[in-house]
Amino acid sequence: MSALINLGNRIIDKLDPAGAWIALLPIRVLMAWEYGRAGLMKYNGTNWFANVQENFPFPFNVIPVEISWFLATWAEILGGLCLLLGLFTRFWAFSLIVLTIVAIAGVHWPAQWNSLAELWQGYSITDNGFGNYRIPLLFMAMLLPLVFVGGGKLSLDHILFQKPGRR
Repeated sequence: MSALINLGNRIIDKLDPAGAWIALLPIRVLMAWEYGRAGLMKYNGTNWFANVQENFPFPFNVIPVEISWFLATWAEILGGLCLLLGLFTRFWAFSLIVLTIVAIAGVHWPAQWNSLAELWQGYSITDNGFGNYRIPLLFMAMLLPLVFVGGGKLSLDHILFQKPGRR
């Protein structure tokens, strides 16, 4: 039994340092792809925010739709690029969480629900009259570690903001 514990400890001793370098990279890359792609679709598309603006939470529901569209488009494009590079990771992850909350309220939340069971039906990918907030909720969950931990050692943040005496 002690041999198995020693083996486990040796494996963990090897994984811990590697985790500081690469554990957050797949999250950053995936979120960069998803938000960057959404931003480029908005950049090349037409503004449909007027159809859902009344669903946005305050103060986003009183901002002109042209400004909201511009801000959402560029937050997704620049946020995605910065997440990919690991530049100002915490700021962009938090900003994209705010944007995602607005998107859930404006587009993905069910129009009405009378019970938690009905609300739970919106935890899906397709909207069958119950909303479809599953993907944005998962994105928010993936962004949270980036808010609290940052971009990891394999990021520009680590190079630019490294504290003296830390590696």
